[in-house]
Amino acid sequence: MSTYAYHQILQQVQQLSPDEQLQLLADLANMVRHHQVTAKPQHSILELEGLGKEIWQGVDVEDYIRQERDSWDG
Repeated sequence: MSTYAYHQILQQVQQLSPDEQLQLLADLANMVRHHQVTAKPQHSILELEGLGKEIWQGVDVEDYIRQERDSWDG
């Protein structure tokens, strides 16, 4: 939406009574809430499953953990 259109809408809202403005706010809040609930997430964390698994092929997990823990002691 352009800045011009936004300002036109704002001017129209200012011409409403306070009760109408409050009703408009409630309707807008409901509209936004509904959009957030029904909006489909663009990506899922599950899409990362298996990413980089080739790096760990041939690595002995127990040996790797032991080496990491030994590195903590300096």
